[in-house]
Amino acid sequence: MSATPTTPPPALRPYLTARHELLWDEADAFAAEHVAPRAARMEAAPGRVERKVADLMAARRWFAVTVPSAFGGLGAGHVAKTILVHRIARVSAAAATILQATLIPVGALLHFATYEQKGRWLPRVADGSLLLSIAVTEPQAGGHIGGIETVAEHVGSEWVITGSKIHIGNSHLADGHLVVARTAGTDVSTSQALTAFMVESGRRRLSVSDHRPGLGLHGFSAGRLDLDHVRVPADNVVGEVGQGLAVAQSSSILYGRPNLAAVSLGIHEAVVATTTAHLKTRPRYRGTLSDLAVPRDRVGGMEARLRAGRILAYQSVHLLDQGLPCDADLINSKYLGHQWAVQSAQDAMELHGAHALDRDYVLQRLWRDIQHTYPPAGTGEVQRIRLADAAFDEDHIQWSEHLAAESAWARPDPTAA
Repeated sequence: MSATPTTPPPALRPYLTARHELLWDEADAFAAEHVAPRAARMEAAPGRVERKVADLMAARRWFAVTVPSAFGGLGAGHVAKTILVHRIARVSAAAATILQATLIPVGALLHFATYEQKGRWLPRVADGSLLLSIAVTEPQAGGHIGGIETVAEHVGSEWVITGSKIHIGNSHLADGHLVVARTAGTDVSTSQALTAFMVESGRRRLSVSDHRPGLGLHGFSAGRLDLDHVRVPADNVVGEVGQGLAVAQSSSILYGRPNLAAVSLGIHEAVVATTTAHLKTRPRYRGTLSDLAVPRDRVGGMEARLRAGRILAYQSVHLLDQGLPCDADLINSKYLGHQWAVQSAQDAMELHGAHALDRDYVLQRLWRDIQHTYPPAGTGEVQRIRLADAAFDEDHIQWSEHLAAESAWARPDPTAA
């Protein structure tokens, strides 16, 4: 689709400051100048990992958008993060996913790393010399954190980690991986059995399998890590020993879900824009397809879903920036944002007819890319179960509230110019 910049819709104004609107313009200009020219090349060469866009985003300190200025970041908060991911995803979901995937482990460091660890790693995230991944998913357990089989044994002043991780976002770009491993006991129901470690990419006996392109998100890598007795120092433990479950769950809820909601939103907007542009230029009878009642009915449904998804995405992160309990809102934004975008993408494919089946047509890319926002950070079934917990008032841990104190720096000043 066109990368023509647009102004924020009026419905979003309650959530945006003047600083946010400047960032919106900056992200649109970046997408038009740097992402749009590369999108077709990324799609045409799915076996190639896109590195230049990551370098350009790093130069703007966007990987540190939620990192306090004391550590070299922008200190701009979660609404700002959503703006960046959303606006880039309109043009390339793969480029936006490179950004959002690193922001998840950055969030884990912000909430659980010691001050010394933050000083060691976050300035490098901010200057672009340390791109990160979070490595939780495994070949057998999938996204079931309690079933993690990767083990870490304490030997002297080091930890020795052995196991495999799959579907790891930015696996081929990352300079460091936040690995969650089992450190005590074998009972999968024991939450204190897991610990998070920072494993630098240059560690001996850490290997990354060759990049294999997926269904969509061409240019983005989500590969496999194998750790064969990889040694890391004790001060690479992130959080306390036994806090791995908390590190993974909080990062997924506070960063993973809203990030994916923003990716879905960007794809959704591109789907609607591509479809309306197509219908307005296809002649039928004495007018165009856009004049006919049946296509207009389908487009009306797409527009309704898009507007609702946009509000969900921004309202939830606005609450997060304010330090208010909003775990269920973040979960809902990911769940419905994906579901609605998928429905609109399918409607668009049908409205385009055989034209949609052209490999080089942008709509096919959008349809494939949206499939990738379903599994990460919990499938639809997982989201619905968590929402049921909220309905029964059984969601006892509110990570958005529990970690609000650590997030206070991210709250935007409503009087900011």
